[in-house]
Order: sequence, then structure tokens, then C-alpha cells
Amino acid sequence: MAAVSALKAADRPAVIRPAALREGDTVGLITPSTYVSDPDTLATADRTMKHFNLKAKWGRNVRKKSGYLGGTVQERIDDLHAMFRDPEVKAVFALRGGYGSAQMLDRIDYDLIRTHPKIFLGYSDITAMHLAIHQKTGLVTFHGPVVLSHFTDYTQEHFRRALFGTGPIGLVTNPDEANPLRPAHTLRTIRPGKARGPLIGGNLTLISTTMGTPYEIDTRGRILFIEDVDEEPYRIDRMLTQLRLAGKFDAAAGIIFGECADCRPKDYKPSFNSTFTLGELEDAFFGELRIPVLSGLTIGHTDDQLTLPLGVMASLDADKGQLVIEDAAVS
Repeated sequence: MAAVSALKAADRPAVIRPAALREGDTVGLITPSTYVSDPDTLATADRTMKHFNLKAKWGRNVRKKSGYLGGTVQERIDDLHAMFRDPEVKAVFALRGGYGSAQMLDRIDYDLIRTHPKIFLGYSDITAMHLAIHQKTGLVTFHGPVVLSHFTDYTQEHFRRALFGTGPIGLVTNPDEANPLRPAHTLRTIRPGKARGPLIGGNLTLISTTMGTPYEIDTRGRILFIEDVDEEPYRIDRMLTQLRLAGKFDAAAGIIFGECADCRPKDYKPSFNSTFTLGELEDAFFGELRIPVLSGLTIGHTDDQLTLPLGVMASLDADKGQLVIEDAAVS
């Protein structure tokens, strides 16, 4: 088993941990996906940084708009590179997701990022950048709230634990429920058991659309987490089928299916006369696997949101609905 593990890791870059954030640090804010131009929205982002006692440094091209994008590909690349190059900037946060970050992947200077490691944070469309940066550099990046997320108390707690603390993040699970009889976040064990491996994952749509590229997700021996939003069941089915056919589930050590808000037929007008629920899809795809599978952890498009480090060793207990981040994510 040790030889197999060594073989799996042989073609992966060494894990690089960025420095932890400290109050008073400067954070670079960029729009690698959809534009953010509304002044009230930008004021919210500024207020968010001040709440955490962080100094905001705005990307030169923030506020620019190219169709639905936050600037041209080159403008967005320039902001990303400038933030990683700037010694004053200690972390790089995406203002929002949306669409467009995958357009940048073949133009990113991965050597620059490898030699100037910093915290990189975001989720949803930012998944494409997480997968590419981790694959090409080994840098631990963080799947967590964008600057314009809601930042509930639970989200703030896990944001601070992941980015400001230098010890292992430890146990993460869903928030305590105000009404356990009707929980806001339902954890469900699809396949029982325990697993251990580095964390990898993100938004299902972006994982799917980067398949067959140099940035395709590597699930070998890893705990894979996936989430999405506003997708009909048959679309989830299609993307899961692609990953199954590519062997991504068989290669994984364990699987976590996070939140999938509004993943149902649209406006009660499904694309087919008869449809599956999301739970039925999960059972169909994961129920016969030989690895533990947990559904419902607060990952992704939910106000109560975890901040998870990609590439850090973790253990999953699907029976208890718990994930433990065993190692420090920052140095």
C-alpha cells in the first residue's frame, strides 16, 4: 500500500502552504469571473475587509466590464499576476464568482504563483483556478466564501480558522440546528465508513468542464467534494455520469456531496415528464461504491459556508457526518 501511495504522489508537485493571515494584512481583491461594478456592492466588499481588520487593495481592472466578464482575459490575468507579484499583498480574494475564470487557465504564470505563494480564496466559478493552480504548483488554495458572500457567524468562524490559524483546522461539520426536527442543512450517509486523503474538489460544473484539459481534476486517493447550484436533476446526472465514466469516483478515497441549492426542476416545469430528485440521483451514483459517501455538508452555495483547503490531508467519517482537517493549511 505504501508503494502504491508513493506512486500516486510521484507525479504531483510538493504541497506548498501559504503564510497565515494576520490582522492588518493587505489583501488583493480581483474579479477573475463576472464583473463587479455597482458602487454599493463595492462598498459592501470594502466593509467586509474592514470587519476582519484587513486592508483592501483593489485590482487595477476591478470595476471594468467586458460583456458579462470582469474585464478582458488579459486584464483579469494582469490583476491576478500583479497581486501575486506585490510583496505588500498577503492574500488574493475573488470578489465574486459567476463565469469566466477558466478562460484564464492557459495564460496564468504558474511559476510566479509557485515562487510567491499566497492565500487564494473563492468558490463556484473560481473552482477552475483552484484546480489549475493546485495541479500546476502544489499551492494549497481555499474553497470558501468570496468577498461578497453573506458571512454568517458560522462562515466567519470557519473563515478565521482556515486562514488565520496556524494549527490544524480540525473537526468541521454543519452548524447546530435551531430546529433539529426540520434542519436547515440535512446530513445524510449514502455509504458508511471512514476515509483519509488530501482534499480536492469544488463546483461540479467547473470540474466537468475542465475534464480532458491539462487542468482535469486528480481524485486518486483523495477525498473528493463537489457542490453546485440551480441545476436540474438531469444536468447533475449528466455531469456525474461524465465523472463516473472517467473513473473519478472509483479513484477517490471518499466523497462528499455538499449543498446543491435549487437543484430541482425549474418553476415546476421539468424537462421531462418524470424526473428524479437530487437524493435519488445521489443514491444511484454513489450507493454502490465501495468508499464512504456523505451528503449535505455546508460546502458551496449556502449562507453557512465552510472554508476548505485543497491539498491538505483530511479524514472523513460518513457515519458521523464529520470531516477532520488533520494538517495545518497555512504556515
